[in-house]
Amino acid sequence: MDERVVEWLCRLTGAVARLDEDILLAQPRYQDPRSLSKYRAQMYSQNGEDGAIAEIFARIGAKTHFFVEIGVGDGSQNNTRFLLEGGWSGIWWEASEKHCAAIRTGFAKEIEEGRLTLIKGFVTRENVVAGLHICPEYFDLLSIDVDMNTSHIWAALEHLLPRVAVIEYNPNVPPSLSWEVEYRPDAQWRGDNLFGASLKRLEQIGEELGYRLVGCELTGINAYFVRNDLCTEDKFLPPFTAEHHYEPPRLHFLSTGRGHPAAKRP
Repeated sequence: MDERVVEWLCRLTGAVARLDEDILLAQPRYQDPRSLSKYRAQMYSQNGEDGAIAEIFARIGAKTHFFVEIGVGDGSQNNTRFLLEGGWSGIWWEASEKHCAAIRTGFAKEIEEGRLTLIKGFVTRENVVAGLHICPEYFDLLSIDVDMNTSHIWAALEHLLPRVAVIEYNPNVPPSLSWEVEYRPDAQWRGDNLFGASLKRLEQIGEELGYRLVGCELTGINAYFVRNDLCTEDKFLPPFTAEHHYEPPRLHFLSTGRGHPAAKRP
């Protein structure tokens, strides 16, 4: 197919997705000022999480300016790069040697300054606590996206008390159903709909760890949790349940083409 036709089709698809998004956000459920959905902004996040994360901390404040993100890719696109470039410090944990090599090169300055610690290896329920032994008990943001065992990894971190958690969920599972994949330490995603955990299961884990579900991003990939002592009904939209905050899979939003491509590191 002619490259110009392909480019035109991509532009058309993006325009339709943006229109769909605008129509969606005009619905009454998103008009409450406590809803996080309208705060999408994308600097280095995949689905506009940068905006929602900024809004959450605008409401509850940031104390330590420290983050932990498990599953960061090559660092060019994740939930904490924008924070890192804004002066925060933290830990990145990534399994891919290729991605780790890119991080060591592209973020050498932050690593040398001691603001970024890189952990290489496949994270499991058995090694995650020891791997994060340098992490303070209280910090600002935890983000987990490891596809298969995300819920099991989060549940294992009961000793950590971040103010906010951003956790990947499986939007293919109905929001009223508590479900998660059976834990296997070597499990890897095959690209199908069998992965992770339902939003209801994450809601339950959050309750066990002391967190409330305060929203999901529109593509149906990440859910936002705020620690109980910081989550009040004047700041966040109740009820704090999967049924209320669930967003279905809208993967066509991934190609909306909002803004410019993420800047590459030299």
